Amino acid sequence: MRTIRLLLAEDQSMVREALAALLGLEPDIEVVAQVARGDEVLAAARAHCPDVALLDIEMPGRTGIEAAADLHRELPGVKVVVVTTFGRPGYLRRAMEAGADAFLVKDAPASRLAAAVRTVLAGERVIDPALAAAALAEGADPLTQREREVLRAAADGATNAEIAGSLHLSPGTVRNYLSTAIQKLAARNRAEAVRVAREKGWL
Repeated sequence: MRTIRLLLAEDQSMVREALAALLGLEPDIEVVAQVARGDEVLAAARAHCPDVALLDIEMPGRTGIEAAADLHRELPGVKVVVVTTFGRPGYLRRAMEAGADAFLVKDAPASRLAAAVRTVLAGERVIDPALAAAALAEGADPLTQREREVLRAAADGATNAEIAGSLHLSPGTVRNYLSTAIQKLAARNRAEAVRVAREKGWL
C-alpha cells in the first residue's frame, strides 16, 4: 500500500494538531509537514514533496485560495484539498478557479477528509454537494480582480489615497473601482459592499 504524503496548512494550532493526529491514524496517510500561514505553504511543499496539500482558507500571509493558486502554478503535481469553516458559495468557485481538486467544509468527519485525499490522488474532484448547489444558485462573482483588491484594502478602513498608494493606482481610479463594486453589489457604501462580498465568499 502506497503512503500518501500530506502537507497540512491551518493557522489554529489546536485544529491543526487534531487534524494531523486524526489523519495520521489512517494507515496510508503520513502528515509530512504542518504550517500555520498561507505564505509558508509553497516553501514547505518544495521542502517536503507532499502528494496532497490540505489548506484552510482563512490564514495569515496568504489565504488558502491564494496558496492553492501558488501550488497549481509552481508545483502542479501536488493535489490540493481546500477546507473551510465558512460554507460560502463564492469560496468554492474561487477555490476551483485557483486549481483546487477538492473543497470541503471543515466539520466533515476525518474519515471523509481522508477519503477526499485518496480520491484527488486518483485524479478525481471532491466537492461538498450542498456548497455546489448553493454556488450554482448564487451565480458568478461579478467583481473583477482589481475591484476585489480595492475592496479588500478598503475593508481595513484605508482612505482612497492610502489604497492608491498600496496598489499603485491613482486616487481617482480607486474611487472608480469602489463605485463600480458598490453598484454591482447593490450596496449603499463601501462598508456594506465589503460585508456583502465577504458573506458571498467573493472577498
